[in-house]
Amino acid sequence: MFDLHRLRLLHELSVRGTLAAVAEALSFSPSTISQQLARLEGEAGVPLLEPEGRRVRLTAQGEALAAHAARMLAADEAARAELEALQPSLAPVRLAVMQSAAHGLVPGALDVLAETEPRLRVEIAELAPEEGLFEVAARGFDLAVAEQYPGHTREQRALLERRTLGRDAIRLAVAHGDPAATLADLRDRTWVMEPEGTAARLWATQQCRAAGFEPDVRFSLADLTAQVRLVASGHAVGMIPALVFGGDEPATRFIELRDHPRREIFTAARRGTTGRPGIRAVRAALEAAIARAPGISGESAPIE
Repeated sequence: MFDLHRLRLLHELSVRGTLAAVAEALSFSPSTISQQLARLEGEAGVPLLEPEGRRVRLTAQGEALAAHAARMLAADEAARAELEALQPSLAPVRLAVMQSAAHGLVPGALDVLAETEPRLRVEIAELAPEEGLFEVAARGFDLAVAEQYPGHTREQRALLERRTLGRDAIRLAVAHGDPAATLADLRDRTWVMEPEGTAARLWATQQCRAAGFEPDVRFSLADLTAQVRLVASGHAVGMIPALVFGGDEPATRFIELRDHPRREIFTAARRGTTGRPGIRAVRAALEAAIARAPGISGESAPIE
């Protein structure tokens, strides 16, 4: 029989790409990872790894076994989730959230959980949506809160079940007293946007191009509160989602964009874990929190 722990190491290597990345994610030494994978090769009776420069890569047999490992790990999680549901143990839930959700949803969700599941331990880390979804698929976290911008779909991962929380209004943000009334009025302004490669940056740039200009992006900041400060002080303009303010009085003046665009906010969990009482409780708390958040239309539903 294959050892499930070693199968997880092989799966992690197929997802993360290097022994060093696996070691960092699982808090093992690279030599320990190598030893365990060598033992797995012995169990399999075929070579699973081959050298590639200073790294290793999976052989065809290694790729095949890694695919089976993903299914076995999912079955193991589903079995544990069913047992936990029959006799709830309230295992800790590891939650990855994007920054705007950390501001606008997490405090309210924790308030709900303090009433509904006071013994549940929730461990929260702020991760960009792309990283959070990857980490859930790689079993680094149990649940992620991420977003999807209008017209831009995120990669569908077969192991993940996504559930819509709501849709968040995205509006132009300018300093109070700024005379601008439309997006076109901002063609000659200095812009602040999220870093290159993010869905938010791509979407915002396309809005400007559709309005007939290329934005002068002088500030690339992942920190949305820093973006708001730059806009409020008159040093830049930007496109800010309502969730950032978490119900507080906005520090900027808003201008509605054409067609009133909204981004989709959703949670993602591995399919085998969705029955865990803790994950169900955290999802319910996030749904309750977003229902109270201004500028957001809540619509909890699975994403097919």
